[in-house]
Amino acid sequence: MSSEPAPARTPGAKRAGPGEYLFDLSRVNHIKGGPDYSSVEGGVVEGDRMIVALMRMPAGTGAVAHSHPNEQWIYILEGTFRAKIGNSEVVAKPGSVVYVPSNVIHSAEATPDADVVFFTVKDASHGLHGTKAT
Repeated sequence: MSSEPAPARTPGAKRAGPGEYLFDLSRVNHIKGGPDYSSVEGGVVEGDRMIVALMRMPAGTGAVAHSHPNEQWIYILEGTFRAKIGNSEVVAKPGSVVYVPSNVIHSAEATPDADVVFFTVKDASHGLHGTKAT
């Protein structure tokens, strides 16, 4: 049995290996949250069943409409996060948790006054990246 971790589902993400229990998200590989549809970037760690990331969305930027087959939780740490999830619009401030169901088209933006910093969790049925809506 190999002690090497399985490859990450998300290109560039850190894959947790045997005996690894602590990760500094400010020091693991920083990758784009959605290279073809989002300005988000940050540290990403994948396990067998969960993906976690600490991401930054620069002020006045965001993610265009996209979806992914895995559900997602987004905990806002800094800034104001505006999102459209399906037909609903939400405004989330620090301390808020946003839920995005699987396969639901959604978009988001940071208000122009400040970056949004958020911690996000997805199930690992798919990688971190989604598919831009057409």
